[in-house]
Amino acid sequence: MRPAPLIVNQTLARLVFRQRQAVGERLIFTGDDSTPYEIVGVVGDEKINGLDAQQTPIVYYPYLQDSSPGTSRVVVARTEVEPASLAAIIRNESQALESGVTISDVRPMRQVIADTPATFMRRYPALLIGVFALLALVLAAVGIYGVISYTVNQQTHDIGVRMALGAQRRDVLRLVLGRAALLSLAGVSIGVVAALALTRLMQGLLFGVTAHDLATFALVTPLLFVISLLACLLPARRATKVDPMVALRYE
Repeated sequence: MRPAPLIVNQTLARLVFRQRQAVGERLIFTGDDSTPYEIVGVVGDEKINGLDAQQTPIVYYPYLQDSSPGTSRVVVARTEVEPASLAAIIRNESQALESGVTISDVRPMRQVIADTPATFMRRYPALLIGVFALLALVLAAVGIYGVISYTVNQQTHDIGVRMALGAQRRDVLRLVLGRAALLSLAGVSIGVVAALALTRLMQGLLFGVTAHDLATFALVTPLLFVISLLACLLPARRATKVDPMVALRYE
């Protein structure tokens, strides 16, 4: 009996044939009337049970080989343009090949992925964490502004003395921002170390990216440092406008 053609994924080929070439090998499935199948191709792995499901061995039969009446099929088309613009063309071509074929529920793959429960269970907690992180960033910026403002007010006399001795406004601005930069750098460094230690708790919410993504840390770290300096800028500018005579009478 001539073997029927069969396509398998890489996981099945690796598990069954190890280092051997899978194409050309034959398989017989238990309870399948001992029908032999010949592997004619190996395709890449894909998730068919869920984005977060473990990769399993998969076999693909030709449509005409397993065309039970009333069975629905899924057609996947890769396009270089907006998928919705090709829906009518695909319908017309399908009906031209087979008049009884009806194509419905046309959706782009990004929508199919977005509608899966696994995507929701990752996006919703991540969205909440993002909102709280943004709120924490705003509160941190306000806190830094308050601390630097308080420090500048406490050092009004010292700033007045420096300016009376010939310090320029740019010198005062450099002094205040320099101290703020050191504090910001220390805070950001501690935050990065703490984030690296706690990212393993986020691993379950991530898909397609590691918890220690270097690109994310490389982008967020300078952003936090710049936001810290911006929060210090207004108090620093206010320090440059201190009147030396008023500051010397402040005490």
